[in-house]
Amino acid sequence: MKTARLHGIGDVRVADEPVPEPGPGETLVRVTAVGICGSDLHWFGEAGIGDATVSRPLVLGHEAAGVIESGPRRGTRVAIDPAITCGACRPCRDGYRNLCARISFAGHGDQDGAMREFLAWPSGLLHPLPDSVTDTDGALAEPLGVAIHALDLGHVRLGARVAVVGCGPIGLLLIAVLRAAGARHIAAFEPLPHRREAALRYGADVCLRPDILAGDLRELVGDGADAVFEMAGTADAVTLSLAAARPGGRVVLGGIPADDQISFQASTARRKGLTIAMARRMNDVYGRAIGLVAAGSFSLAPLVTERFGLASAGPAFGSAAKRQGLKVIIEPAA
Repeated sequence: MKTARLHGIGDVRVADEPVPEPGPGETLVRVTAVGICGSDLHWFGEAGIGDATVSRPLVLGHEAAGVIESGPRRGTRVAIDPAITCGACRPCRDGYRNLCARISFAGHGDQDGAMREFLAWPSGLLHPLPDSVTDTDGALAEPLGVAIHALDLGHVRLGARVAVVGCGPIGLLLIAVLRAAGARHIAAFEPLPHRREAALRYGADVCLRPDILAGDLRELVGDGADAVFEMAGTADAVTLSLAAARPGGRVVLGGIPADDQISFQASTARRKGLTIAMARRMNDVYGRAIGLVAAGSFSLAPLVTERFGLASAGPAFGSAAKRQGLKVIIEPAA
């Protein structure tokens, strides 16, 4: 089978490897669609993310869908949950699988991901897709799940005023989720013009450049947003998020900074009495994500702006890194 591995900064190589043999409790899956995530771009551009670095050639890709190749579920189309958790540590027992102390995550650290033609994966992490949900939709169920988890952390109430800082794919999906959840007014902030346009299509009431002046920000959000979601991973985005929140509001930080550092002005957060939540991936929301797409609550298709075959994985990453579109999908069979 063909497999794409990251060997170092900007160095993705496609080679032939044996088809994996499923181990106990695993199922062989033929991969049909893989999304390139912002976290994948950290690996591609920095050969690491946070405190994790490439220690050996790594198969990236954690937004994935495929078809089961063997066993009683053969032929079933599935979305692939990338998080293999232990189920026994304190976070797992308390219901926080995303915070598992011994988690293995596809395309991270020593755990190979989905940018290959076949993978063997725990059977319980393969979620069936209804006929109305495409393979691409199945791959995008993962970033949609991240958006839903951020929504949960924001404690958004019906009729709330909210703000989203950073309108990459997850920010855009978050806007759609917030609209579906009954937010009354959604203000979005994004430096790239094509993403500002996309934010309006996905349901934002207004989307402005993030270098908005303090007076203009007050005119836009008044006393501030009930919940603000930072999805950019920059210091300026964090500063803007705290400025946009109302006293007593919540700020959810979901962006991943390149230097693994987050800082903000303590007096702003303290005087406003802000609650700051850190978003890590998602927590058991695949069923909700797939159900929303199947019900037609919103369409994921407009998010995809480019598709590549697995043989062109390197150029696919190069294109995604330019951030001239929205979501790049790799289709191993293409």
